[in-house]
Amino acid sequence: MAAIHILGIESSCDDTSAAVIRDGVLLSNVMAGQEVHRNYGGVVPELASRAHQQHIVPVVDQALKQSGVNKKDISAIAFTQGPGLLGSLMVGSAFAKGLALSLGIPLIAVNHLMAHVLALFLREPGEKKNVPGFPYLCLLVSGGHTQIMQVEDYLRMTTLGRTIDDAAGEAFDKCAKVMGLPYPGGPVIDKLAETGDPERFAFARPKIAGLDFSFSGLKTSFLYFLRDALKEDPGFIEKNRNDLAASLQKVIVSVLMEKIGHASRETGIREIGIAGGVAANSDLQKSLKEAAVGKSWHIHIPHARYTTDNAAMVAITGYYKFLAGDLSSQDVIPMARMPL
Repeated sequence: MAAIHILGIESSCDDTSAAVIRDGVLLSNVMAGQEVHRNYGGVVPELASRAHQQHIVPVVDQALKQSGVNKKDISAIAFTQGPGLLGSLMVGSAFAKGLALSLGIPLIAVNHLMAHVLALFLREPGEKKNVPGFPYLCLLVSGGHTQIMQVEDYLRMTTLGRTIDDAAGEAFDKCAKVMGLPYPGGPVIDKLAETGDPERFAFARPKIAGLDFSFSGLKTSFLYFLRDALKEDPGFIEKNRNDLAASLQKVIVSVLMEKIGHASRETGIREIGIAGGVAANSDLQKSLKEAAVGKSWHIHIPHARYTTDNAAMVAITGYYKFLAGDLSSQDVIPMARMPL
């Protein structure tokens, strides 16, 4: 039987990425970022879509070259259909459609959120990886999404709880911006928190019943706290930056851990995974490992390089959809909002 090669293309936000998978094993994953957004403290949609147009051809070319796979041997092309920035999604989808049509191969539309969840199944050549058993719970945490998924199979998953306002990663980034830190702020706060005192400051802890999340109140509490502190001492942030970062991070991580613990008790599921950009947070990973000991959880944490938006996760999702015969037609359209 001929090998199955899937070319994955990701362009949902500001990173252009392409990856190649052979029979479920990752051969290449190439990314091109967009530094221009740092100057604006966040992603500018128009600039993002223009940069995707510049990057997509060389990124796909490099992904194919690094994989050693000829484009004529590609079985199907998987691309991110949504959710994401519409202009950015249009670039990726248009390129995928054109290439698939020229090669006479199937097209596979991928939900960005599903791709993050399935990043836990990515394997590199020669790697023996402990992958989740079904069913498992996945805490998906990023700049745009915070939700808990119950995953029954590769392509069957249900949302148990989601944020009703800001995502956890968004709270990190917005609070970091208030502190004058560069974008994206989440990784910077994580680094500063390493030498900070997490007990130094207390901020409003969101109190939402069930498995839903809310981080807008925390963001507002943090903003008002700094506003008042700066009136007393203009140098307050500079003098207390590490402790502020550690205290903020403690609240966000504790809320995430509380909710995933609640979900585990409610469902009886002890296979627990995390995904999304915030999954790379060192305090979240540490807390998850500590909880696993006391709760007999089997935990699954993706490689840091597969937590942020990347085409490898799109390609692995495309691989499982290809096996299931879940293909798309040329009239499929990108969607800025796309429920799982």
